[in-house]
Amino acid sequence: MLGSNSAIKSFFLNGPAGRLEALLNLGADNASHAALLCHPHPVYGGTLHNKVVFHAMKALNSCGFPVLRFNFRGAGLSEGEHAHGEGELDDVRVALDWLEREYLLPIVFAGFSFGAAVGLRAVCPDQRVRALISLGMPVAPIDDRRYDFNFLAACTKPKLFVSGSRDQFAPKAQLEQMIASVPDPKKLVFIEAADHFFAGRLRELRETMESWVKEVLAPSISP
Repeated sequence: MLGSNSAIKSFFLNGPAGRLEALLNLGADNASHAALLCHPHPVYGGTLHNKVVFHAMKALNSCGFPVLRFNFRGAGLSEGEHAHGEGELDDVRVALDWLEREYLLPIVFAGFSFGAAVGLRAVCPDQRVRALISLGMPVAPIDDRRYDFNFLAACTKPKLFVSGSRDQFAPKAQLEQMIASVPDPKKLVFIEAADHFFAGRLRELRETMESWVKEVLAPSISP
């Protein structure tokens, strides 16, 4: 186990394309779960320091969970090159393996935008992951990028989907239609007046996550 003499640890994971830059926000001694967070598209500036990712970390950490963030290959100090969402699946699995070895706890996953599209593909079939949170799921095409979420039809884990009501990459009707085909348990929350990056609405995003996690995973979370 890493020591607990600091609230945050900076280190590298051994990824399949080279080292992956990582940050771990330590949790409570009696943590019931560990959490993994994935950031938005690295080619367009997404890193583990993204504001949405940071506030998602604060929400999960407030529940006592140790929270691992990492930079996908080619982002920040991570080695390798962007692999269009395919190689990044292996990056997610490396992070899951590390969390399992380090904590031996069930895992909660959260991803934002590209991080959700890629991360959910990796974690839905993984039995170590017990609950899923998708932020700003990009259901509409973005430039030449189109994501396939058909795999969610087989995902029966508890799922929270949070989107801005003005998300330019997730039109409300299109997202509602997609989520309708996803099996329960699930919850879809729209943050009023928020865009894709939840600008000016990050507090509401954080509160939504905290409330859902405590509701879904109670009574395993201490007050």
